[in-house]
Amino acid sequence: MSETFLNPVTTQTWVNGRHTVRCVKVIQETWDVRTFCFMADAPIMFFFKPGQFVTLELEIDGKQVMRSYTISSSPSVPYSFSITVKRVPGGHVSNHLHDTLHEGQELAVHGPVGLFNAIDFPANKVLYLSGGVGITPVMSMARWFYDTNANVDMVFVHSARTPKDIIYHRELEQMASRIPNFGLHIICEKHGLGEPWAGYRGYLNQRLLELMAPDYMEREVFCCGPTPYMNAVKRMLEGVGFDMSRYHEESFGATPAEDKANAVENAEQAADAPEVDESDLNLVEFIGSEKSIRIAPGETVHAAAAKVGLMIPKACGMGICGTCKVLKLGGEVEMEHNGGITEDDEAEGYILSCCSVPKGDVRIDY
Repeated sequence: MSETFLNPVTTQTWVNGRHTVRCVKVIQETWDVRTFCFMADAPIMFFFKPGQFVTLELEIDGKQVMRSYTISSSPSVPYSFSITVKRVPGGHVSNHLHDTLHEGQELAVHGPVGLFNAIDFPANKVLYLSGGVGITPVMSMARWFYDTNANVDMVFVHSARTPKDIIYHRELEQMASRIPNFGLHIICEKHGLGEPWAGYRGYLNQRLLELMAPDYMEREVFCCGPTPYMNAVKRMLEGVGFDMSRYHEESFGATPAEDKANAVENAEQAADAPEVDESDLNLVEFIGSEKSIRIAPGETVHAAAAKVGLMIPKACGMGICGTCKVLKLGGEVEMEHNGGITEDDEAEGYILSCCSVPKGDVRIDY
C-alpha cells in the first residue's frame, strides 16, 4: 500500500491579544446593515464567550482609530467570526467599514473580551431584549444555544424601527420554527407604505412583555440596544421589583456626545478645584518615549500619556476591551478594570492604562 501523505494542521486557540485577520465575506443584512466575516491565514479556533466583542484597529484618513464591535457569530462555527455593523449617518467608522472593507482585506483585531456573555451567567431560562443593531450579542448567544442543542428556554424579544430594519429576520424565524425552546417576538415601531406587518407595533412596555414572556420575573435577562432603550428596560424591570442582579446589559462606554459633555464638565470642575501641592503629584515616566509628567492624584496613566502627546490606543475607556494595555516597569497603580486583562498579563506587569491610577511614581514601557 502506498504511503499516504497528510499535512498536519497546527490549530491555535484564540486568546486575548492582537491578531491579523482577513475579511472573507460581506453580507448585506438589511438596507443599512452589513455583516463582515473574518478568518486567519493560519488555522485558528476562534472560541469566545457568546456576547463578547473585539476591537478593530483601523487607519482612517491617515490616523489610527480603534472601535469595538460585538461578535455576532457563534463559537460553534469555530474557524471564523463575524461582526455586524449598521451604517450610521455621519458615523466615522461605520461608514468607513461599509465603503472600504471588502473581501480579501486584512486588518488587526484585539480581543476577544467582555463581561456581557452567556457563559459567565448560566441559566435554564433566559430573556433576550434588544433594540436595533443591539441584537448582535444576544444573537451570538442564541446561535450558540441553538447550535449546541442546549437545554435552555429562550425568549427573544427584538425591537426594530420598521420591518425592513429587522436584522437576521429569516434566520430568527427559522430558529423559532425548528425548536420549541425558542420563542420569538418582534416589535416594529412603525411600518411604511407597502410594508405588510402583522406583528407587534409600537414600543416595548410591561404589558407587551407580560404577553411575550409571562414568566419573565424568573428569567435571566440580557439586554442590548441604544442607551434610551436600555434605560427604559431597566426602569420597567426595577418598577416591578425584578431582581436586578439577574439583569445584564452591554455597554462600550460613553457616546461621543457624552464624551463631549464629560469633557466640558471635567474642565469646569478643574477650574473650580483647589490647587494641588506639588509634593502630592505622581511622576509618570514613559521610558520608550523618554517623556515624563507629574499628575494629580486620581488621574490615570492614559491621561498622563495624553498630556505629553502620547496616544495610547483606547476603545472602551472602561477596562473592558484591553486595547490600552501597557507594560509597567516600576511603581504601583490601582487598576479597577472590567475584565479586559488576564491574570497572567497582570502577573507579567501589564496594566490597562485607561483605568490605572498611580499610587506613587511609576515607570511605563511606552
